[in-house]
Amino acid sequence: MPRSALHLALAVVGALAFPLATLAPAIAADRLALVIGQSAYRSVAPLPNPANDAAAMAKLLEEAGFDVSTASDLSQSDLRRSVSDFAAKLADNGADAVALVFYAGHGIQVDGENYLIPVDVDPKREADVPLQAVRLNDVLNTLTSVPSRMRIILLDACRNNPFPGIERTTGNGLAMVDAKTGAAGTFISYSTSPGAEAEDGSGANSPYTTALIKVAREPGLTIEEAFKRVRVAVAQETDGRQVPWDSSSLTDSFNFFGGDAGAQKPAAADKARSTEDWRKALAGKEPRVAYEMVIADDSVSAYEAFVALFAKAPQAPRVRGLLDRRQEMEAWRLAVLNNTATSYGAFLAAYGASDLTATARRLEQRARTRSLDADKTPLPQVAAVAPTCQCSTPTPPAKKQTPTRQQKRAAAPPPRRPPPVIYDDVPPPRYAPPVFVPSIGIPSIGIGRSPVYGGSGRGPMPGSRTGGGYGGRTTGGSINMR
Repeated sequence: MPRSALHLALAVVGALAFPLATLAPAIAADRLALVIGQSAYRSVAPLPNPANDAAAMAKLLEEAGFDVSTASDLSQSDLRRSVSDFAAKLADNGADAVALVFYAGHGIQVDGENYLIPVDVDPKREADVPLQAVRLNDVLNTLTSVPSRMRIILLDACRNNPFPGIERTTGNGLAMVDAKTGAAGTFISYSTSPGAEAEDGSGANSPYTTALIKVAREPGLTIEEAFKRVRVAVAQETDGRQVPWDSSSLTDSFNFFGGDAGAQKPAAADKARSTEDWRKALAGKEPRVAYEMVIADDSVSAYEAFVALFAKAPQAPRVRGLLDRRQEMEAWRLAVLNNTATSYGAFLAAYGASDLTATARRLEQRARTRSLDADKTPLPQVAAVAPTCQCSTPTPPAKKQTPTRQQKRAAAPPPRRPPPVIYDDVPPPRYAPPVFVPSIGIPSIGIGRSPVYGGSGRGPMPGSRTGGGYGGRTTGGSINMR
């Protein structure tokens, strides 16, 4: 082969190889994932599947172009540090990055708050959980504090409460979190409905992770459509005992494989159907087909229409249970958001036999203690306080009237008098003691010595501002003249 042809072939191969070598890092640069599996719990029985679920999800996400960070069997401090490190890594990748967190392990709710459970916890009472666990809202707040294009939270964490000291007083499953009330660009998925428990599964992976790994590989499938299919698959696998749930405030499209729209806006979501709309859509359908339709939509209106149309179908009890629990958890979410004695009282009046009753009563009492008007009841009337001085009683101010001419004269201030005139060139008078002049033998009227008051003329008296002038008379004797 001629040398020039050889050089051309090498150049072409190099040009093709360079993009292939740099493609994976370029894709992974704007897709970051943190995958956590909690299996080796110390104070309760270990969970076999979370470690397997985390490994399977890490493999899936790496194939989907994510830069994956994995962590397993974390203590509270390790779990907090892993989330913090992931947020720092996310910040380094800029505002166009996609952040995904997958958590498999125990999760429980206490006082309407959801907590991820580290492997080193051992709570003896409900009050120990906030001290030993990691609050889900803290994880969400950490991620939303960093600019990013979207945040995806996948929680295979709704398993049963394993702690015997608190399992009877906490609510089942996780409390509802509405992504639409938080930062835009967030997608949250639970492995089962709020307030329900998920299954760990008898296979290598949980039913939720098994369905997600299979569905997510379909190219071009939007995340919303993917999780609708996950919901149907899990419900079929568990015979309706487990139905995944999700909430979204995404503003951009996302696909696990192929056709990621990047910064393009997703297609406008279908308008929420009313119960009457769902009646029309389900009319004439086979119960099995109608069941899959309402499970995929997972809305109260869809469940209401199914129960009304297919009351005797085999799936009716499952749908009725989903409907009742969804309405209860929505009422619980509103009670916790309002956080007043009135809101908790309303929940107790509607759901007095709920697994959340003990929590609702405690929070109701706490709200009454926290504020007298927390339940919007009027404050008691307070008696007027008597004046401190008992000798006088304040009188109300008199009604303002226009003063008469005589009143104006009487109220007018007295005329100002001019200040007295003080002559600065007149020296102040002073008192001088008498001077005795000896007699020099000149006949005189007086005998002996005669006092002369300093200077000629009468001197002023001590303390007097008036007196004789200069060159005046003498007194008290005479001058001997010869």
